[in-house]
Amino acid sequence: MEMKNRVYGVVGIKSIMSNWNADFTGRPKTTSSGDIFGSDKAFKYPIKRMWQAQGEKVFYIKSYKIESKGKTEESEKLQPRDLNERYEYIFNAKLDNKTPSKEVLKNLFSAIDVMNFGATFTEKNQNISITGAVQIGQGFNKYKDTNIETQDILSPFRNPSEEKENATASSLGNKIVTDEAYYFYSFSVNPRNYDDFKELGIEGFEGYTREAYEKFKKGCLVAATAFNTNSKIGCENNFALFIECKENSELYLSNVDQYIDFDKEENKYKISLDRLSKILKNKLNEIDKIEIYYNNIDTYIDVADLPCDIHSIFD
Repeated sequence: MEMKNRVYGVVGIKSIMSNWNADFTGRPKTTSSGDIFGSDKAFKYPIKRMWQAQGEKVFYIKSYKIESKGKTEESEKLQPRDLNERYEYIFNAKLDNKTPSKEVLKNLFSAIDVMNFGATFTEKNQNISITGAVQIGQGFNKYKDTNIETQDILSPFRNPSEEKENATASSLGNKIVTDEAYYFYSFSVNPRNYDDFKELGIEGFEGYTREAYEKFKKGCLVAATAFNTNSKIGCENNFALFIECKENSELYLSNVDQYIDFDKEENKYKISLDRLSKILKNKLNEIDKIEIYYNNIDTYIDVADLPCDIHSIFD
């Protein structure tokens, strides 16, 4: 079923002795002024992995092949698929210079990540840019007492490329984490981003769907918690706010996270929506519903005068 309601919201991700989003040096990403943040890519990736694990068709995610570079089995090497190879692998369809763009668009929109986040596809005379219905901002850490910790790690193997005097010793590495951080990501959902594509007569495509939104919403509630890699083991979905506008609403909001206040008192997080409540006070007639999900074990929510449905994130 086509969805026509715009949605604004915020997702909060708690990080304890982990590294939610590292830069190329292994340290948590920071701005030039030293503020710790996570990119939109770090937010989307666990959601894509969750969808993939659930059997959904996910296009923009790394996959591998083993390709021979010579005539012997020893020359077979693991390498990522390129864009064309991924297209043919995921959609089971050949792509060449004569492939109609309608066919490519039909295939792309059948992938849940493209339906939500859009796509840039330039391959085999195709020049396709899809601005996603779902747009994610940068997630800034609002916990003021965050420290960056470095752990030395001893490898069980020696590194023969080390200097001669160290070549017989086990190699050393390190793991860099934040002791505690809390990232807030703003997002918006605008189904009208696909209006131009609806007019093209793409087979089976009717625009952004309610089903696609519900799958994105589910990812906002559990994907970070479910994504247990070595560096993400302490990262958890802890808070989510969804402001769903009425179908013909004229309410437009900037990044919602800037109107949310965050603190920690007596080992419990406190999230205040007082400033957001004041902004929305005279615009409630434009809103269909407001939903809040949060970790009711370690978090206190002050909703002020905001009329909303409140749920435990564990439900």
